[in-house]
Amino acid sequence: MSSASTSVTAQHQLNPAQNTGIVAAVRGSIVDLIFEQHIPAIHNVIYAQNKSVVLEVVAQLSAQKIRTIALTATQGLARGMLVEDSGGPLKVPVGPSTLSRMFNVFGAPIDGHSYQHDGKWRSVHQAPPALTKISSQLQIFETGIKIVDVLCPLERGGKAGLFGGAGVGKTVLLSEMIHNMVSHQQGVSIFCGIGERCREGEELYREMKEAGVLDNMVMLFGQMNEPPGSRFRIGHAALTMAEYFRDDEKKDVLLLIDNIFRFIQAGSEVSGLMGQMPSRMGYQPTLGTELAELEERIANTEDGAVTSIQAVYVPADDFTDPAAVHTFSHLSATLVLSRKRASEGFYPSVDPLQSSSKLATPTVVGQRHYDVARQVKQILAQYNELKDIIAMLGLEQLSKKDRDVVSRARRLERFFTQPFFTTEQFTSMKGKFVSLEQALTGCERILQGEFDDYPESALYMIGEIDEAIKPKHSATEKNSPKGSGNESNSPDPENSEPDNSEPDNSAPSISKPDISKPNLSKQGAQNESLEQTQNGR
Repeated sequence: MSSASTSVTAQHQLNPAQNTGIVAAVRGSIVDLIFEQHIPAIHNVIYAQNKSVVLEVVAQLSAQKIRTIALTATQGLARGMLVEDSGGPLKVPVGPSTLSRMFNVFGAPIDGHSYQHDGKWRSVHQAPPALTKISSQLQIFETGIKIVDVLCPLERGGKAGLFGGAGVGKTVLLSEMIHNMVSHQQGVSIFCGIGERCREGEELYREMKEAGVLDNMVMLFGQMNEPPGSRFRIGHAALTMAEYFRDDEKKDVLLLIDNIFRFIQAGSEVSGLMGQMPSRMGYQPTLGTELAELEERIANTEDGAVTSIQAVYVPADDFTDPAAVHTFSHLSATLVLSRKRASEGFYPSVDPLQSSSKLATPTVVGQRHYDVARQVKQILAQYNELKDIIAMLGLEQLSKKDRDVVSRARRLERFFTQPFFTTEQFTSMKGKFVSLEQALTGCERILQGEFDDYPESALYMIGEIDEAIKPKHSATEKNSPKGSGNESNSPDPENSEPDNSEPDNSAPSISKPDISKPNLSKQGAQNESLEQTQNGR
């Protein structure tokens, strides 16, 4: 409360207007006010209880009565109390002094350090850039994550969404993108936490500080313990800071939002409290308009670009939910996280067939990249169709061509797994950053059958493709009498894993026994039937 009151006092200390009113009704986060002298404008900020309660005007009900949404808790507010009009909208600080700091929706620092802002304060309500100022150049934004860069390339100055239900790795993938991009990003990074856990915000702040990238980063949080009004406006506050760095300082900005669904959910709460008639599945009737007001401000202009990556929670894994459907229409790339892939141990659990990108065309990514991505998706789609046949009849009943498809698809699935820097403390595996060229080369070599003789586990949780060759050499050394002593001294735990699974997964070791086994069983069955007929006679 104290930080909020300090912030709003700093915002409007030069405002001499003293337009006062009284509280007419309090219903949770919705407060009705009466102003007899001059009715405040829409989006004006109203103070109550010595500026410890902050309200924002959302509707004018009559010539004297207005309806407001609370941006802070309303405990202690009662009918008849005096309120004061600030004379302006909600504002946040902008400028270089905001870098390396953590703010709430009022622009007050919440990282526990003193803060002296010597720059400007800017309204959170801004119009999107004009069509004539928007740049149409399409450029790829490299993330260092193989499955993203190859199959779903992100657009510089575009919007990408990470779709998934609860517990499939949206925040982990977003944190890894922050780690990879912020260290390679020359501009400014802004993280906006909407309605998520406070613990994650504290962990992210500590990790970014340890990584040494906090100096070019700004964090804003309106977490799940905040009122719906605060969660509803924190996204606009983050975009206001991003627009300053793009337009005034002409820098590229990386905007990360976790989670955009919580913004929609906060709007639904506000709409319900205001008494609006809900639309399909209980969402607010203005869902499309509210989301567009936020999303359309994220644009690529001639001065700079705001590249946004947004985590989108999908309720009950239902991608036909109105919140997910409306968000889809604003994005240039969609990464769908699959619960099935996560349960099978494939991390990141991005579904390669459901995920897509508008940049995956030959004119943007180049002919080689386009051909590799198309072949990868084609093989994975064929393997998906063959899964039912394999489950019923077995792998041996497939043709040689189909067995090659299955073998390469399984190796591609494992090659697309990747150890993350942000999960090193949990997995004890060092994180890997893989360039787009290395990822494309690895996919090409797998598609050409170069790794058909290698065990599948050799390609699991590696960086570039050359790392898969090491387990093969260690396996051959282990089988030879001279290499047995050296193998025991190897500290790499991955070397022992491929050796255990090599007889099961390696194509050369399986092919000979598999061809002979059906013939032997068929001959045994024929001999048995002959004996039975002779005994019967």
